Amino acid sequence: MKTINHFTKSLILIVMLSSENLFAQQTEYIKIQNGEVILNTTIYPKENAETVILLHGGPGVPDPMTEVALELNNKFQVITFEQRGTGQSWNPNSEYAMTDYISDIDSIASHFNLESFHLFGHSWGGLYAQIYAEERPENIESLFLCSPSSGTNSTWKKTEKEVMKYNKMNASWGEWMKMGWNSLLGMLGSDRAYQKVFFLVMKNYHKNYSDISINKEQLRTITADPVNITRKNIVSYKRLEPMTQPNFPILVTYGDGDIYGESKNEVYERYPKAEFHVIEDCGHIGWIHNPEKFGEILGTFYSIDTRDIVSSTSIKKP
Repeated sequence: MKTINHFTKSLILIVMLSSENLFAQQTEYIKIQNGEVILNTTIYPKENAETVILLHGGPGVPDPMTEVALELNNKFQVITFEQRGTGQSWNPNSEYAMTDYISDIDSIASHFNLESFHLFGHSWGGLYAQIYAEERPENIESLFLCSPSSGTNSTWKKTEKEVMKYNKMNASWGEWMKMGWNSLLGMLGSDRAYQKVFFLVMKNYHKNYSDISINKEQLRTITADPVNITRKNIVSYKRLEPMTQPNFPILVTYGDGDIYGESKNEVYERYPKAEFHVIEDCGHIGWIHNPEKFGEILGTFYSIDTRDIVSSTSIKKP
């Protein structure tokens, strides 16, 4: 029995190491410059393939969205990047206007000589994708909005209230007090306070879904500036216009236990020709909370086989 156990452990280790080596071969890491901003960028190459650019949530909260990237890499070249001032991306002048964010995607497209590409955005990244698509529709091949924030200007304020309500409902009294206190300190510029806030936020998001770990190391890179300044600029940005006749397909997903309330109706109204899905037994992070159903939707939209999405999301890392 000991021999069998030893053999089994050795086999598991070999498989893990092989998977890590394969993952390492699939990815490239580069720094892309946009003026004084340096964007920490990851590429999943695919020869002679179209490109999907992934936009993570936040703002100011890094997320490699590895599971989504690996699935899309079955058919596409995939590019992810830590947004300006987030994670290992450098933004020395703390410039976070929406025009700055738009220019970052332009810089990435220019670096890879991309005339057009597919755009996938999650949460705040879904709003970022909407902002970019409104300004650069000619660059977009398709738009996948995964639990997107509902809008800019006054809609963002409405969304914030909904997210606050969700967190209050899912936190203990003590956790809610900590969130309030640390949010105040974060607004005053404390990086550490925001790190504590987003740990509790992620805990609330995953509360009804088992066996999901929170990447604390990832959260330790959160800083206050991209959160505070981006938020201010989202509120001051113009309201997004309806896109009644898009020249590209649009798909929007939400979980039936998502963090947004009535504000998401504005997304339905903004994109009357879009395809909408509400995923059952799912929260804010579809590929983690219900990977099977999310994989079906992803595969159908992008015309790829995602039957193995469960195996690729077995290490669940928000």
